[in-house]
Amino acid sequence: MRFTDEQRTFATAVREFCARECGTSAQRDALTDGGALDTSRALLEKLAGHGWLGVSVPEEYGGAGAGMVEECLFLEETARGLAPIHAYGTGLTAAQTYLRYGTEEQKKDVVGGLCRGRVEAIALSEPGAGSDLGSARLKAVADGGDYVITGQKTWTTAAHLADHVLVLTRTTTGAKKHDGLTLLVVPADASGLAIRPISTMSTHTVNDLYFTDVRVPAANVVGEVGQAWRHLMRGLSVERLIIAAMSLGAAERALDDVVAYVKEREQFGRTIGSFQAVRHRIADLATEIACSRSFVYEVAERIDAGEEEQLAREGAMAKLKCTEVAKLVTLEAMQLMGGAGYASEYGMESQVRKALAPPIYGGANEIQREIIGKSFGL
Repeated sequence: MRFTDEQRTFATAVREFCARECGTSAQRDALTDGGALDTSRALLEKLAGHGWLGVSVPEEYGGAGAGMVEECLFLEETARGLAPIHAYGTGLTAAQTYLRYGTEEQKKDVVGGLCRGRVEAIALSEPGAGSDLGSARLKAVADGGDYVITGQKTWTTAAHLADHVLVLTRTTTGAKKHDGLTLLVVPADASGLAIRPISTMSTHTVNDLYFTDVRVPAANVVGEVGQAWRHLMRGLSVERLIIAAMSLGAAERALDDVVAYVKEREQFGRTIGSFQAVRHRIADLATEIACSRSFVYEVAERIDAGEEEQLAREGAMAKLKCTEVAKLVTLEAMQLMGGAGYASEYGMESQVRKALAPPIYGGANEIQREIIGKSFGL
């Protein structure tokens, strides 16, 4: 697509912000407790001060009232700049549900908080319900004017940083497993809610959530009681595009770094980038990224044109392609950098670790392939 002057200026401003505020490993370490965290509240607040968080959120809820093109530019540039704001993408995903189905109070409080630099989370998976969310069993039992929640959620991104968690619960059990599911917004500091980190190969990102008679008012229902499955299935194109744009930026950063390395590293009396074997691999990676970028912004442009409900296939394709490309580029970059790619000093090993998770979360890529295949009547 052809970006407007305003869109190009916006992307440049975000890029320059990242270079200035988190452009060095020392700056990123200072923001993330030496790399132990993937999200800096201080950086989120600075971005909010520029009015860039929730750029696609309507102005009445604290956003800039722009579109998904601008949102993707922000996500792409902050990922490319290695800005430690991973939780923002999760909060933005949750915000889509609040914006469609939440009350005015929920929109102003939760979505508005996101635009001001707060963190929001969404809890869907359970030990026995990952890709098959229809099997969710976390109970929410009506009790007077409240719901009492009991059970466990897992793999909940950013819950340890969040103000609220949007929780998928089962309020009734019917003949169809997708019926009887209800979304409830739960304060992260609610009595009876325990948040425990899950140890992974990367930074502290995901958590187990244990609910022991957690009581929230019925006013905390988001959307209609028993209709959470329908709510979650709508708007998936935007949610998948969020992940795609972040992965696109991650792939671009890995390419930037490996190109800089092969231009300087010398072996056999010449830079390794001058060898055909290396040049051709760089050319292939750059082509994959360019194609992915074109597709991301085509989907974003169509969403802004009001075609969101018709883009289930394209949303799945964008998430599938960009997350796989990011994984490919970071792994290839590590190989081309040799031992330096494996060393913490150069940062590529961290980029590899972070690129391995997106093909799994937000709907595993195997599920995306199923969606795409079924869209052809297969």
